[in-house]
Amino acid sequence: MEQAGVPTVAVHSHVFARLAESVARANGMPTARQAFVPQPVVGRSSGELRAYIEGQDPINRAPFAQVLVEGLTQPLDDKDMSGLSFERTTPRLLEPATAADLHQYFNAERWTDYQPIVLPTEDRVAEMLAGTSHAADEIVGRLRPTVYREFWEFDVEKVAVNAVMAGCKPAYFPVVLAMAASGTTGRSSSTTSQSTVAIVNGPIRDEIEMNYGVGAMGPYNHANATIGRAYGLLSQNLQGGSVPHESYMGSQGNFLSYNALLVENEAASPWEPLHVQHGFDAEQSAVSLLLGGWYEIFGGGPRATWQEKFTRSLQACDPYTGPVLVVDPIVARAFVDLGFDTKAKLLQWCVEHARIPAREYWDNQWIQTLMRPKAVAGIEPYASMLSADPDEMIRMFRPADIHIITVGGETGAMWKMIGGGPKLTTVVIDDWR
Repeated sequence: MEQAGVPTVAVHSHVFARLAESVARANGMPTARQAFVPQPVVGRSSGELRAYIEGQDPINRAPFAQVLVEGLTQPLDDKDMSGLSFERTTPRLLEPATAADLHQYFNAERWTDYQPIVLPTEDRVAEMLAGTSHAADEIVGRLRPTVYREFWEFDVEKVAVNAVMAGCKPAYFPVVLAMAASGTTGRSSSTTSQSTVAIVNGPIRDEIEMNYGVGAMGPYNHANATIGRAYGLLSQNLQGGSVPHESYMGSQGNFLSYNALLVENEAASPWEPLHVQHGFDAEQSAVSLLLGGWYEIFGGGPRATWQEKFTRSLQACDPYTGPVLVVDPIVARAFVDLGFDTKAKLLQWCVEHARIPAREYWDNQWIQTLMRPKAVAGIEPYASMLSADPDEMIRMFRPADIHIITVGGETGAMWKMIGGGPKLTTVVIDDWR
């Protein structure tokens, strides 16, 4: 509308002021007219929301209605129409400096995770590039921190720089490239502080000596630790940043953003691997990514009361993001003894028993925002769920929302439910060798 000469005003809550300014600038609209109301908005009564509108704009420090009317009625000037050129690249080479100065510079530019890095010299990057047959200037993919920001496109060399910084070996590089090619960021800017859970399958697990046994989810393996870290670094650096208040808005943050990399223990599992479940060959190496990571629930067993324990745990999961059920091989074999000889059977049991009252399901802000419009449009099963009696127990998940993998070293019958996400993306690692 502004291109047609019609003034518009964007309305945000006040905690997003810096983000709104950053997004407007990044999209060539540095003088975009903005009005702000207080946060929070979700969960407030109509009277409280009306008070926002009738009250002060906390950023512009003027009555909200005045800011809105003036923004809509004042003609656009030359500055409004000129836009702004926005540089979407970073320099390939830096001026020579001491190692200490370079480390300090990388931190100041927010190119690190504030842990020590390996400086990406030309020689080190060249060594990393030897880990793939792909050309340095080949485009790998595009990333962005949120749907409201522009995509950044990047090549193999830029991924290699981040892999070097993380401490990866060249043999790990195809895994890092596959993660980068997924289009799923490891530094999402959601206010919910979501992270990304990555799951590796296939022969490459043993080729590069990844850990899927004792301590698999801890800091006890070089490949696991550095590949996971490289994914986080490339996500923030190749999507235009991950800066609090500007390109990262997670209210609490997430420990899993440091490293949420899982490797399935296929040899000890009585079930088929995750990538085979989704149509890939067992001899292919693949990495699957789920944007979620909001919660973790822990348990042991299955014991005599496992059904009650599992039911309560499933009900405690967020209904928008089904869990990744991570089970030790001992647990997997125990479930087989209980009649669950396939993952599909256990998954179906989980779907049937993950039920909560309809009113509780629809009282979730993400369900209200993302699922209720589908229900109102008549899309099933959401339409029937919306029309259910408030006390009726309804399903929280579809089969596609829950994933089961076997991880662990058989020292204890332990399992976890980790928040997954509504979309699983799997990339073949072999394509990036």
